[in-house]
Amino acid sequence: MELHNLRPAKGAVKKGKKVIGRGQGSGKGGTSTRGHKGAQSRAGWSRKRNYEGGQTPLQMRLPKRGFKNPFRVAYVAINVDRLQAISEKYSVTDINPEFLISNGIIGKNDLIKILGNGECEKVLNIKAHKFSESAKAKIEEKGGSITLV
Repeated sequence: MELHNLRPAKGAVKKGKKVIGRGQGSGKGGTSTRGHKGAQSRAGWSRKRNYEGGQTPLQMRLPKRGFKNPFRVAYVAINVDRLQAISEKYSVTDINPEFLISNGIIGKNDLIKILGNGECEKVLNIKAHKFSESAKAKIEEKGGSITLV
């Protein structure tokens, strides 16, 4: 270690805080580094998130896209193989919306559509809001029943 290598410990030397608005003698008086007039020189001014200095903001320059249909009816899709797994897990043959809601499989305002993916190995009695043709065929083929709610 030599004298020309000596340095203060990291973090020991802090830069002095810039004090503004304390008269002309301080060198930071007058306009207090804010320039002359305009919104930015005023107290309480803050730049809005999407403000671009008077230029049309990006979100207004881009075109609107898409359409949200207010009359859309959304269903929660449940496949036949999932019904099979549910019936085995809870050892039931009657599956209805109340049962699915109480076990947290669907939400209380959800509509159910049964789809035909997978195989049905048990006799299942199912109540749902909608069924696909393949699901109907698979359930009724094994002697189960379907009921529209």
